[in-house]
Amino acid sequence: MTNAFVELGLSEPIARALADLGYEEPTPIQKAAIPVLLSGRDVLGQAATGTGKTAAFGLPLIERHVAGRPAGLPCVLVLTPTRELCLQVCESFLGFGKTVGIEVAPIYGGQEYGRQIRLLKRGVHVVVATPGRALDHIRRGTLDLSAIRALVLDEADEMLDMGFAEELEAILSELPPEHQTALFSATLPARIQSIAQAHLRDPEHIVIARSATQGEAPRIPQHAYVVGRPYRLAALGRILDVESPELAICFARTRLEVDEITEALRSRGFTVEALHGGLDQASRDRVMRRARAGQLELIVATDVAARGIDLENVTHVINFGLPASLETYVHRIGRTGRAGRSGCAVTVMEPREYGRLRAVERITRAKVEIRSVPSVTDVRAKRLENVRALVSEILSEGDFERCRVVVEQLCEEFDPFDVAAAAIALVDKLSGGTDDEDEIPPAPAERRRGAEGQALRGAGRPGRREARAHEPPEPGMTRLFVGAGRSLGIRPGDIVGAIANEAGIPAREIGAIEIAERFTLVEVANSRAGEVIDALRETTLKGRPVTVRLDRGARKSADAERRSRFDEDGDGRPGEDF
Repeated sequence: MTNAFVELGLSEPIARALADLGYEEPTPIQKAAIPVLLSGRDVLGQAATGTGKTAAFGLPLIERHVAGRPAGLPCVLVLTPTRELCLQVCESFLGFGKTVGIEVAPIYGGQEYGRQIRLLKRGVHVVVATPGRALDHIRRGTLDLSAIRALVLDEADEMLDMGFAEELEAILSELPPEHQTALFSATLPARIQSIAQAHLRDPEHIVIARSATQGEAPRIPQHAYVVGRPYRLAALGRILDVESPELAICFARTRLEVDEITEALRSRGFTVEALHGGLDQASRDRVMRRARAGQLELIVATDVAARGIDLENVTHVINFGLPASLETYVHRIGRTGRAGRSGCAVTVMEPREYGRLRAVERITRAKVEIRSVPSVTDVRAKRLENVRALVSEILSEGDFERCRVVVEQLCEEFDPFDVAAAAIALVDKLSGGTDDEDEIPPAPAERRRGAEGQALRGAGRPGRREARAHEPPEPGMTRLFVGAGRSLGIRPGDIVGAIANEAGIPAREIGAIEIAERFTLVEVANSRAGEVIDALRETTLKGRPVTVRLDRGARKSADAERRSRFDEDGDGRPGEDF
């Protein structure tokens, strides 16, 4: 409902953009933060990932500082801990401000500087950046912060965990003295509070507490699948293939997301209908009639549109991402397992949402089982099981006499088992079975702090082996030499942040780190060594380009391995170059 956002003080053009994006009503953090930021006050917000923070700060800052102004020097700076979040926030700002002609520049590691410099020179309203790359541009003179009117520190605690404290202080020192600041964090440790005290002026402290609900939460099995953002729709389709629900309700956050899910599942062969605020009453009634008549496998709905739905044959509730409110989660899963029937709650979520599962378990007083996304083989096996059940049912009914003549003719020419297998294969193909899907890469089910934070804490915790030059690296790991050490102020967080952000390497593939006076040794997974070297050669550490190569010990091992590869003739010539 667009009016709900207008009532918070947003203008009609921005409310129109929200309607196009499918937003129907504000979340608690949005209700609390939007009016305060519109008034010009600073905000210290405490809310978990997935509660709608981007819209909570993006909408009012676009309204207050962007609308009606030409693009030029950036007037809003948003700092995020990772390039993935940087791109997501950038995408959200473009959607929120499309009716006011917003120009946004994403600035993050792993992308060439030239492209980012050209974008900044053309003129922008908003810069969304990771701290390391932002500071590099400031020192190069390609990012001018003199016109900044508003700063946002998004996921501030995660930025500190990744070792960006010095970068943040350096960036903050470049800002004009008069600017609005919004700091959002899931937790408020002493370091965050000290930043707030130093850089926020009389902030409004907004805390979105974890919801508590009345009564007993539904006692149904709860499963979660952690998957990268680009693969969520593919994963949802496979989960539905394997679960085979009688009737499922899939909840999404916006109308746009509802429509995307609906179209994707229809193309996969599911009988599915959308339910959101953009539908008239006649369309809603038609969807409900089809659901009650058993003509649908799935309803995809927003929470607002699903209010009042009462269907006893719902076997699965699916969360396409965790909702902003845990109370909403409990209400959702309560729609299955009714009237003594069995039910199941499934959540398809991104790795950054993983930490909120602990809160889900507390409020539901039940364990959420983390499962692997079904593989192509799993889906194929389930599909063939369905075909077997269908054939078994036909055999039980005995209504196939008219086909005997064809089978007898085929069996005279082919083996009877081959005839039966070919018939099964044909049914499988006609039912939509395909074998050309790619496997979905696994996403680590990490804590909310993220892979980078885990690697950083692991690098510094007692008992973990350091990368010693005279010792071989751990099995499966390659040791790299980085030409920067303590003399440049390098810390484990700098190395972890550079590898995670520039090369996109998850924590499980970053090993031991040793920082010497003038160099650093870091171990990475064998398969990732080349990517890390290429990525770090294109970036800077502490504002300086650095040498990155295989450590001498690793190079000697590689040379020895190469020399040991002789051809079959035994002429001593080495095989493929390492």
